[in-house]
Amino acid sequence: MGDSEAFSHHNTITINTEAKNENRPSHSMEIPLSHVKSPASPGVPITPLPFQRPSSLDIDDYFIGPRDIQKHSKWPLFLRLHGSVTVRLILPLSFMAAWSTTIILIHKLVSPIGVESVLLTITGFVVGLGLSFRSSTAYERYAEGRRFWASTIMASHCLGRVFWIHAKDAPSQSVRESTLRKISAMNMVVAFAIALKHQLRFEPFTSYPDLQHLVGHLNTFAKEATELSPQAPAKKNFFKEIGEYLGVSFAESNPRKTIKKAKAPLGNLPLEILNHLASTIDNMIANEQLTIPMQQTIAYNNLAILNDCLNGCDRVLSTPLPIAYTIAISQITWVYVLLLPFQLVKPLDWIAIPATVFAAYIILGLLLIGQEIENPFGHDVNDLPLEIYCEQIAHDMDVIAAYDKSQADFMLSSNNMPLYPVSTAPIGTWMQRSEEKLREAIRTKPNSTFLWKQTRSPGNAKSADHMA
Repeated sequence: MGDSEAFSHHNTITINTEAKNENRPSHSMEIPLSHVKSPASPGVPITPLPFQRPSSLDIDDYFIGPRDIQKHSKWPLFLRLHGSVTVRLILPLSFMAAWSTTIILIHKLVSPIGVESVLLTITGFVVGLGLSFRSSTAYERYAEGRRFWASTIMASHCLGRVFWIHAKDAPSQSVRESTLRKISAMNMVVAFAIALKHQLRFEPFTSYPDLQHLVGHLNTFAKEATELSPQAPAKKNFFKEIGEYLGVSFAESNPRKTIKKAKAPLGNLPLEILNHLASTIDNMIANEQLTIPMQQTIAYNNLAILNDCLNGCDRVLSTPLPIAYTIAISQITWVYVLLLPFQLVKPLDWIAIPATVFAAYIILGLLLIGQEIENPFGHDVNDLPLEIYCEQIAHDMDVIAAYDKSQADFMLSSNNMPLYPVSTAPIGTWMQRSEEKLREAIRTKPNSTFLWKQTRSPGNAKSADHMA
């Protein structure tokens, strides 16, 4: 059967029923086929769009992130709930409302307990300083995490071009084998990004739908650990789930629980993928696919950039704000808001209750925002959208691979107008003209372009219309 015929019948597969009794692990990626009339693609059951997020928001999407930055909301910012910390402030604000009401009732019915508001000025400066430090350090970590992922995307693009554009077909391999090896190398670049995403979220295995088909053929510790520790979806009871939505610390699970329960060494999957990429580059050089030293340098330099991004993200994840600062800022903030009713009851009377709640909303909101974005790689709504970054890398690898580098004569296309706007003549016309005329057009192009822009400027166009 020819290639075109096989491609047109790629869904025709005959399965031997006796293969069902084959002794294989339940997680095995092999397909028990007695004979295949044409290759089954893909060989692993995966979701059609493993990175795609739901097109509509349900109740969970308001609390579980990261937020899809590609969606557009027409609601004014001050009315939006998705992405705000209002939900996590429900319990603290309810407590503050009850606390301030209690203080007001004691002041009115039992004994005056109001104090002078001078304490607001003294303690307010300290609280503002602490919250400013908390917010600035948290956003610095957030921005640093984004920079590392931007570098990951850039290095992935460069490696993709090296594998697909610069690497030649190996003399000892067929064109088909060489092409598939290049595609596999580019897939490993995508696998690195996805593995890094999972590692930053304390998901150390290889059985995830967006990763399994990319690393199933690699020899890694995580693959062996996955075989010994099959993962079952975690189930949460109703109260624990609601507690996490409301930000109750007692309801939050240990994110490293999965790592601690592993029954085999987990290794470092992104680092092991880099090992395979380094081996692939070495083989390409040995097979005379990358013969130009600069191309080899580009490949190794961008491999080092990926390694630097791996270490940088790990540094951001494993070096939070010192716990002494975190505890002190939290304690100072709570002491300040708890003392607010004592200082507001005398000048505001009963209005001190809503004033206390409003002040607590501002102060505690800033505190919670700093806590949420301190780790920018998690599942909170305001965390970095790592799924979108991974999807971008996978899409860009496909775009690079779609380029046919055998069509090197695109410069000679009739749509190529090299001297526009001086001339709309295509390149073929200019090739038939004299060299002197070509150089004259190039020399006068700055003046011609300047005059062309002047005639197209809005002011001149209005003047011309007025004169007409």
